[in-house]
Amino acid sequence: MSTTHLGMPDFPTAARHELADSQLRHNLANATATIRRKRGEVVEELDDWAQLREAGAALKAHTLSNLDTYLERFEAAVTEAGGTVHWARDAAEANRIVTDLVRATEEREVVKVKSMATQEIELNEALAEAGIDAWETDLAELIVQLGDDAPSHILVPAIHRNRAEIREIFRREMGKVGAPAPEDLTDEPAKLAEAARQHLREKFLRSKVAISGANFAVADSGTLVVVESEGNGRMCLTLPETLISVVGIEKVVPSWQDLEVFLQLLPRSSTGERMNPYTSTWTGVTAGDGPQDFHVVLLDNGRTNALADEVGRQALRCIRCSACLNVCPVYERTGGHAYGSVYPGPIGAVLNPQLHGTESDMDKSLPYASSLCGACYDVCPVAIDIPDLLVHLRTRVVEEHERKTPLDVLMKMASWVLGDAKRLTAAQKMASWSRKVLGRSGTIGRLPAPLSRWTDARDAPAPAQESFRAWWQRTRGGDR
Repeated sequence: MSTTHLGMPDFPTAARHELADSQLRHNLANATATIRRKRGEVVEELDDWAQLREAGAALKAHTLSNLDTYLERFEAAVTEAGGTVHWARDAAEANRIVTDLVRATEEREVVKVKSMATQEIELNEALAEAGIDAWETDLAELIVQLGDDAPSHILVPAIHRNRAEIREIFRREMGKVGAPAPEDLTDEPAKLAEAARQHLREKFLRSKVAISGANFAVADSGTLVVVESEGNGRMCLTLPETLISVVGIEKVVPSWQDLEVFLQLLPRSSTGERMNPYTSTWTGVTAGDGPQDFHVVLLDNGRTNALADEVGRQALRCIRCSACLNVCPVYERTGGHAYGSVYPGPIGAVLNPQLHGTESDMDKSLPYASSLCGACYDVCPVAIDIPDLLVHLRTRVVEEHERKTPLDVLMKMASWVLGDAKRLTAAQKMASWSRKVLGRSGTIGRLPAPLSRWTDARDAPAPAQESFRAWWQRTRGGDR
């Protein structure tokens, strides 16, 4: 199943289908409640959480305001350390660059670290068209890939699956593409993890090319950072001969010291842990240690469009923790597939329309996929005001796509009249003069269409014989 937003129905239509799945809702409720509880416990341990949050927001805002400077600094540092930087305007260019790099190695398969950016550009599908197999090594991503499914959560892509479903996927699919699952496989988490470990081991040991994303890219040193919980990422980052990292341009941070803030905010907000079990950092190429051919693909794919929006650019502060998904009452009931993109939930509802534009029915509908309860803003570790962004994007959708109605024309006329004192005075005099026509009975009578839709449904007083402004001028001798 493709993760593309193209051709997707609008959110209400897609959500209606997901809401009919009672097992999905049960799985989501259990998983999100567990993550919410764990997050709450570890956040309460820090007396300076509010200050950390403010620091994270300020660092991201500063970086985005000076993004060109920091990206050039990052490119120079990577190059000096022996790596190669490529710039990709969009998904097609990024896929072409990565495909060409893999072909240059003459390999026909790659192992992958969990990466939102590569899912965003549908890299696996592009590699498959080129005859290259891409194997996901994150446990949840493996489940999704083997099940011919799509991710439904930023942190836990297979959150919509329960253990029994995962067991059946492993037993049915693993043997088709590698080491099969044990015949006596149960749905115990430890047994499922062991089956995945055995299945992936041969791929880790034979693959000579790996593809990753990055959680952060340090401008001063050219360092990339990946945080994870399983160790599969470290296997991909250290064993292969060639490493290709696809990184959104918003992932850059100015200095190594800035990681002190984000490596406290991210694990607590995402997995409810004090720190990630595995934090891998690498800088360029080191002789005899790790991959000897290193490439970074810096991905735009709509990000500069979002950056140009003074209100919308704050969505680029997102560190992909998924905290907003875990508290969202809409996401908890519909799951991620209803959002039609690799970025689901509240952050997806504001990020997707900015990256893609609002041409598709799905992207136009996403800003409305929210109750505006504000829970997403409360838990965001970098203080993205998602409710404000949703309202901002709703306005944009209306301005760009809604057909003008007679009421829209009337509201523009009202705005024109109310915007000038002389025009308002003239309109008030005209309204007072029209009282004889409109309000013989003391109320406004039936008006012609389309205003009849308003007058037929309510009684409103006819205009006063004299406006307050005119009365004040007559009795007080002034214009105030």
